[in-house]
Amino acid sequence: MNVGCVILACTLLVGASSGSKAGQPLKPLCRPGFSQNFYTVIVSRDVLHGQSILKDTTLSSERVKFEDCQRSREVGFVSSDPYFSVRPDGTVYAEQEVANLSEPVQFMVTARGLHDPHIWETTVKLALAGHPHPLPLTKVGIEEMLSRVWESQPRVIKFPRKHQRGSSVNGLRRQKRDWVIPPINVPENSRGPFPHMLVRIRSDQDKDVGIRYSITGAGADQPPSGIYNIDPISGNMFVTQPLDREERASFHLRAHAVDMNGNQVENPIDLYIYVIDMNDNRPEFQNQVYNGSVAEGSKPGSSVMQVTATDSDDSTTANGMVRYRILSQSPHSPIPNMFTINSETGDIVTVAAGLDREKVSQYTIIVQATDMEGNLNFGLSNTATALISITDINDNPPELTVRTFSGEVPENKVNVVVTNLTVVDRDQPHSPNWNAVYRIVSGDPSGHFTIRTNPITNEGMLTVVKPVDFEMNRAFMLTVVVSNQAHLASGIQSSLQSTAGVTISVQDVNEPPVFPVNPKMIRFEEGVPAGTTLTVFAAQDPDHFIHQIVRYSKLSDPANWLKINRTNGQITTMALLDRESIYVKNNVYEATFLAFDNGSPQASGTGTLQIYLIDVNDNAPVLIPREAQVCERARPNSRINITASDADADPNVGPFVFELPSFPSSVRRNWTISRLSGDYAQLRLRIPYLDAGMYEIPIIVSDSGNPPLSNRSVIRVKVCPCDDNGDCSATGAVAAAGLGTGAIIAILICIIVLLSMVLLFVVWMKRREKERQAKPLLIDPEDDVRDNILKYDEEGGGEEDQDYDLSQLQQPESLDHIINKPAGVRRVDERPVITESQYPVRPSLPHPGDIGDFINDGLRAADNDPTAPPYDSLLVFDYEGSGSTAGSVSSLNSTSSGDQDYDYLNDWGPRFKKLADLYGGGDDD
Repeated sequence: MNVGCVILACTLLVGASSGSKAGQPLKPLCRPGFSQNFYTVIVSRDVLHGQSILKDTTLSSERVKFEDCQRSREVGFVSSDPYFSVRPDGTVYAEQEVANLSEPVQFMVTARGLHDPHIWETTVKLALAGHPHPLPLTKVGIEEMLSRVWESQPRVIKFPRKHQRGSSVNGLRRQKRDWVIPPINVPENSRGPFPHMLVRIRSDQDKDVGIRYSITGAGADQPPSGIYNIDPISGNMFVTQPLDREERASFHLRAHAVDMNGNQVENPIDLYIYVIDMNDNRPEFQNQVYNGSVAEGSKPGSSVMQVTATDSDDSTTANGMVRYRILSQSPHSPIPNMFTINSETGDIVTVAAGLDREKVSQYTIIVQATDMEGNLNFGLSNTATALISITDINDNPPELTVRTFSGEVPENKVNVVVTNLTVVDRDQPHSPNWNAVYRIVSGDPSGHFTIRTNPITNEGMLTVVKPVDFEMNRAFMLTVVVSNQAHLASGIQSSLQSTAGVTISVQDVNEPPVFPVNPKMIRFEEGVPAGTTLTVFAAQDPDHFIHQIVRYSKLSDPANWLKINRTNGQITTMALLDRESIYVKNNVYEATFLAFDNGSPQASGTGTLQIYLIDVNDNAPVLIPREAQVCERARPNSRINITASDADADPNVGPFVFELPSFPSSVRRNWTISRLSGDYAQLRLRIPYLDAGMYEIPIIVSDSGNPPLSNRSVIRVKVCPCDDNGDCSATGAVAAAGLGTGAIIAILICIIVLLSMVLLFVVWMKRREKERQAKPLLIDPEDDVRDNILKYDEEGGGEEDQDYDLSQLQQPESLDHIINKPAGVRRVDERPVITESQYPVRPSLPHPGDIGDFINDGLRAADNDPTAPPYDSLLVFDYEGSGSTAGSVSSLNSTSSGDQDYDYLNDWGPRFKKLADLYGGGDDD
């Protein structure tokens, strides 16, 4: 059956010019390219039925003009389907008679500048009007589509011929415009067999010379290399493996023709290979689980959330066009279809009212994404889960569980919970829609109670904040209301159960006695005698309904002036009340008393009594200062300012009266006093000169009391000579201290006598020393015991004591270093450079009886000899060693050696005679 010609108008938009004239609005930036990436054309059955087509015949009046941004660009259009072509004006037409259009036809249109490497692509899809669209693609249909794509390729691609024609004017020749090489379309994921021939490259000069063909570019000799190759002799171009459009959608190769010597015989031509997309990728959700929320009670059409899926296939074709739908909803309450989804955007919205969080708090939605524009027959699908949380609104007012609550509270207690008010609220726990707020609306005008909300249980804790009195109120009837922290949602009415009554019973307790006036202030004059009744300080028992006895005792009385009657609280003095006492502060004396009842348990209260003591004139003034100083000669500045102090208070103090007494008469004769003000007076010399000394001047001071009190005070005035500045001189200060001239002379005489006695004592000592030195010695110098003293270098403290200089213990061999030493401080262990003392001379044949006298005389001479060692010095050594390993001499046992012969002691001379007599056993003399 013959089918008529179809003319399709496809929009090829490049945009407007990028420039603009002055004063005109700017136009959008021009972007060359097709207006759409995918065109779907529905062909009317009436147009095609029973009509034959003529080649290059147009039956449509619809036409879109192609507009280039540069206005000079020449664009050529190429169709991938040999049955359809595109004219330069963008019109798609049938190349030959179409035998059958019972199935959709899809092909690609490529636009390319003739002298420009830019390429634009679009897809055209033809479908018969009234036919189901899109048609389901079975396996056979897909293979058929692939075969059609393979078969639609141009069989031979020739190198363009170069046509030249002469010019009659200047003989110049111009080259004819080259033909546009149509693109080569290769379907992705083809099963082969491979290598599969795509096209043959041929040159018209292959008849004259031997031609060798080659291809270059990405996919041939550049990465990814090896996908395309060409037979160099025949020019057949092959694809060697399946292609994946998602990896690479197009290839740009260049075909070359050279002779056997490698010389270029044709200009290289550009080959564009496009990978035709197949639906081989499922839509993929960005998340497997989506979380959204919508408020309960929302109206239909309220936005909930959006899910998004992407498809790696070409989004300009149906392969990559994703559509969404909801597969299931759980739970189905209140209806199975509470939500709908926008098939193109993935936006989920509500479609019905009735969302109630208290019934269903969360919905689970299974969403499906399908490509091929959602066609379930041949589209690929994927699913995701959408969790929709129903957010709470305050659509449930709180409800008190009962209409009446009751409780008890003891009187005079605070911060005691009377009762707990329980409430029920179905809104979201621990949210402002659930948190309860309680208010007392009646029954508590004095504000004794308040209601605090328990944040955990939401209960209302009715608490006493102000003490209640059983004698005043035995019970309370309160009315409370409860509401939420947040306002109720619009249209929700509060229930009557939000109001309840509370009955509170007050429990009577034994209250302590209370002093009606506390503290109590009374006024009395100081000095009232002991036993005076001041007041009755009585307390009252608040328990009017119980008869109890109140007793009193003293709790605090710092000065111990008061006592209280135990029965009636009468206050009586025990001593004089003195306003000037240290226990009185600001004329007030405080005492504390205790009142207690005989209840069970016993209760007690305290009261403070304040006694304001009125001052009486019971203290005489005292003169200030008590000591002063003036010059012995009357000067203008030789005056003494005096005043007085009085322990009393006004008006029993100043102004004071100062006067000199009549006796002794010398006071008024030598001194005078004048009043400066009410509290001050001035004392000065009446006579021009007064001997230096200390004077005691009596002055009579009187206060202004009624009657006034006087006091005779004495001021000690020191009169002394003064310098030009009016200051006492040093001599004058001594004289004025109370010592007369005779006393000073006596002190000087005593000092002279004492110095004379010291001088006589020194003279006597020197004389005695000379007499002692002139006395002869009792022994002969030859027998001087000092000549028999053997000096040893050192004996040390043992083997470990070898590092000490013991030369200080030795007597100097000569006195030259001492004699030549300059005057000044000498070492105390050096021998003095003075004449040696004379020791007694020993007779040639002394009698044994004279030996004792001789020794005593020598001892006295040595004691008084300053030249004898150790010269009044004591040498101190820090360490003498730990001792010799040889053991102590005292450890020897004298009896261990048997009898010892001591006869040799007789040969040692008379000095050892005594030892010889004791141990030697010789004859007695």
